[in-house]
Amino acid sequence: MLGKITNFITEVKVEMQKVSWSTKDELVGSTTVVIASTLLLAMFIGIVDIVLSRFIGLILR
Repeated sequence: MLGKITNFITEVKVEMQKVSWSTKDELVGSTTVVIASTLLLAMFIGIVDIVLSRFIGLILR
């Protein structure tokens, strides 16, 4: 059992060395794009929600 755990940890270390990690600049750029996209989508959905709510309110009067 202990041999299997040791083997697993060794394999994990080997695989982690093969990983291509992003640079700090790439991470900052990607994070900025994700946050900006999320904010724009949230604003769009909010505006559409307000417009549709008012439109339905006018119809139901």
